[in-house]
Amino acid sequence: MFPNAKCELTYNSIFQLLIAVTLSAQTTDKKVNECTPILFAKYPKIEDLKDADVEDVKKIIKPIGMSNTKSKNIIEIARIIHEKYNDEVPCSEDELLTLPGVGHKTISVVFAEGYKIPAFPVDTHISRIAKRCYLATLKDDVNDIEKKLKKLIDKNMWIQMHHSMIFFGRYFCKAQAPKCNECKLKGKCRIKYK
Repeated sequence: MFPNAKCELTYNSIFQLLIAVTLSAQTTDKKVNECTPILFAKYPKIEDLKDADVEDVKKIIKPIGMSNTKSKNIIEIARIIHEKYNDEVPCSEDELLTLPGVGHKTISVVFAEGYKIPAFPVDTHISRIAKRCYLATLKDDVNDIEKKLKKLIDKNMWIQMHHSMIFFGRYFCKAQAPKCNECKLKGKCRIKYK
């Protein structure tokens, strides 16, 4: 259904991708894309963001929520990457995990989208699809779901399937008002049809 699905975050570098994904926690890509062009225009270099005024950053990213924490985190991420990694986003899970506000899902997105390293980040859409389509149990958390999907799907397809499942969940099999009557997976879904 979604052969051309791709990352919908707007970015021009792996650093911008990292910041955008960090900001996307508990909000939508659409909201992030409204804030990041302003943020990246005002702070075009990593060095600029590391020296940014936290109150100014907070104002820019306020529409996405959690701006108090997120503004401090992205400034600190910029500082660490500038000072410790010479403005290069590390391609190591252990190193990325030391960055504030960066967890496994963010790292998986940076690997898959930025570095094209096979990864299968699981977000709320993928979690919902996996549970509805019996690819996971209702009790499974995102880590369980990721492990199960990685076993089911060929590693060469992880990145594309990640995007396709997100699009399927975002635009078709929505949390509210899914398009069940048009769905080809009706017989393989936990949702009961009338």
